[in-house]
Amino acid sequence: MASITKRLKADGSIIYDASIKIRKHSQIVHREKKSFSKRKLAKDWAIRRELELQEQTIYKKKDYLPIKKVIASYLKEFSPSGRSKNFDLNKLMTRDIAKIDVNKLNERDLIRHIRIRNTECQPQTATNDLIWLNGVIKTMSGILDISVDLTIFDKAREILRTEGLIAKSSHRDRRPTKEELWQLSRYFYDTQKTIPMLHIMWFAIYSARRESEIMRLEWNDINHDNKTCLLKNMKDPRKKGIKKRFKLSKSAYKIVIKQPKIDKKIFPYNARTISTYFTNACRLLNIKDLRMHDLRHEATSRLFERGLSIVEVQQVTLHSSWNTLKRYANLDPGDLDI
Repeated sequence: MASITKRLKADGSIIYDASIKIRKHSQIVHREKKSFSKRKLAKDWAIRRELELQEQTIYKKKDYLPIKKVIASYLKEFSPSGRSKNFDLNKLMTRDIAKIDVNKLNERDLIRHIRIRNTECQPQTATNDLIWLNGVIKTMSGILDISVDLTIFDKAREILRTEGLIAKSSHRDRRPTKEELWQLSRYFYDTQKTIPMLHIMWFAIYSARRESEIMRLEWNDINHDNKTCLLKNMKDPRKKGIKKRFKLSKSAYKIVIKQPKIDKKIFPYNARTISTYFTNACRLLNIKDLRMHDLRHEATSRLFERGLSIVEVQQVTLHSSWNTLKRYANLDPGDLDI
């Protein structure tokens, strides 16, 4: 229904705001507002506009559109590059919430889903479900016939945060010890023949690259004169197709030139396979809570320990700001010589 509100402007003049708010299934599916100099004009517009809306799809019953179909359409339409995001969205399509009609989704559905997820994972992981689902529905609202009041995510988030069912991801500061690196090096030297895991592990430490980035590097990306390499399709949630050149340390460059040129890629292997090999090796060697990505933390910390400035470290790691870079700089204050 429409409402007329009298408002005093900064110059002392009076205007009338005509507001229209339409609810379906206890959710706001449409709202709009227009200002007029006279109350009668505002009232006439509101009556006329409500009649127009009644003839449009806002009042019509929408076909059943399950969240699963919305997610599938999003994946097909936008092909998100993040491996974690892809995995989480595909997993979401198998859960009970995916059967709900997206136009009838409410905060109770979201809270129920997160409660179930908390029996399976940590609150930090459950938070991702809300983030991905909110983003998908918001994006697809501009493509599909969806009428959802997105404030349900804010309401659910407030309750879930109060109850401790969602939380921000904690920053990891895990670095491998010298003993662990020696164990892994020995293991990969003795066991990995088809995939050079020993070279890949140490290249990750010397180059500060993620495993997915390492597997994308090509021979043509390297400038042998200044020992730099072009990194394409960099990870960025807001942009695609970003490419930047980074400095290869002497040790990283030595590992590169040892690789056989059997493909256009320097390391022509699957990033998931590499990550799995590393995880399995840690398990067999009884190395606790060490991930392949922690080698990027190790690499960045080593660069700072060598005395490089923030700007110099960024030429290797390609972090865009100090706020993101400092998460990887896991230094020991005991090492300071002051």
